Amino acid sequence: MLLLTLKNKEIIKKYRENDKNTGGSEIQIIFLTEKINYLQKHFSVHKKDHCGRRGLLNMVSRRRKLLNYIKSKKRQNYVDLIQQLGLRY
Repeated sequence: MLLLTLKNKEIIKKYRENDKNTGGSEIQIIFLTEKINYLQKHFSVHKKDHCGRRGLLNMVSRRRKLLNYIKSKKRQNYVDLIQQLGLRY
């Protein structure tokens, strides 16, 4: 748990725009991407976990909505974020 907290703080420091911005759209997308990647590994082992799969789909749709928001407001940040996370090829 401590490692997760330290990792989250490190991500926030790296991607925040100012000292008070700890939950911006970019940071939320990064956290969701990490959770999605973890769950994909989980489902390769636990194929019949249908309840968890529903949560995964909700996370993917939430990430898509946040990406659309960033795309409409800050186009260059969107492109940079997509490249950093490797979401599009």
